[in-house]
Amino acid sequence: MKKIYVGIDISKEKCNLCYRSGLEIVREEECSNDVKALKKAFKSTLKTLGTAMDEVLICAEYTGRYIYPLTVACQELDLFLWLDDPTRIKNSMGLTRGKNDRIDAVRIAEYAYRYNDKAVRYAIADEAFVSMKNLLSDREFLLIDKKRYQSQLTDQKKYMAPGDFKHKSSRWKKVLKAIDDQIAAIDAEIENIIDSDPILTRQKELLKSIDGIGDRIAINMIAITGGFTRFKDARHFCSFAGLTPYKYDSGTSVRSKAKTSKRSNQTMKALLHLAAVSAATHMKDGEYRDYFERKTKEGKHVMCVLNVIRAKLVHRMFSVIRRNKEYTKQYNPAC
Repeated sequence: MKKIYVGIDISKEKCNLCYRSGLEIVREEECSNDVKALKKAFKSTLKTLGTAMDEVLICAEYTGRYIYPLTVACQELDLFLWLDDPTRIKNSMGLTRGKNDRIDAVRIAEYAYRYNDKAVRYAIADEAFVSMKNLLSDREFLLIDKKRYQSQLTDQKKYMAPGDFKHKSSRWKKVLKAIDDQIAAIDAEIENIIDSDPILTRQKELLKSIDGIGDRIAINMIAITGGFTRFKDARHFCSFAGLTPYKYDSGTSVRSKAKTSKRSNQTMKALLHLAAVSAATHMKDGEYRDYFERKTKEGKHVMCVLNVIRAKLVHRMFSVIRRNKEYTKQYNPAC
């Protein structure tokens, strides 16, 4: 059990820190969200409190890229850093009224003290995976912009004078070409990262051996799973991607059908959905298509069948990586 529990509320420019020893708050402070500033604050305060680095548990919400300075500072000082889901921290507080950065830091420190037995130490991912995730994030941002500009060309032609639309079309086509060039450059960078690592190259080959899995899904799976090291098994990833249905029953009056949760990685869920649709409806033959047609004829809802196919794809991806063998339709028992 740790001696000091530190709750940190992270924003773009600053961090609010609350130091807690048991039930008592021993110090509160604020510093800039910078590696040097955070290291200085930790060293100074822990020296004043007479606490060693290995007696400290630091807890913060996972807030995307703003956590980077904190992760680097904790790694360099060898501090135990626990990054948890903001929704989980918020729900643990019960009914609350009012908030600001200082109060949030106090609440996170209380959460760290109460639930320290559930703490999981955060480890910075390998540089290759960090770079891939950043590139994929930029790619998705560009795709969103591309759709917005394309809608200007397809939706507004009949609502303006031909001359005006001609000039508008010329402008947006130049923008779309620039976006396409940047997307191609990002794809090339990602390919270079994968090609430079034999393990990632092998994983991509294994994933693409599965029907319905192409470059885009293979790359996203490798990046999100950290080379298939972040998730214990396929079932955990299915829950993460929003493929696992959950029932909500209570007493004798509340009876709901099993539904997938909205709390999921929507990007991965969308990619897997496209793969399932392609495998089930666009492939001329194959087990996915046969399964889809058989289940729909039995009266199963289309989305339920597609969700099962999505889960099948995930299980097969984890299987080929675990066995380090390309997927084969012919099952060969181990015995």
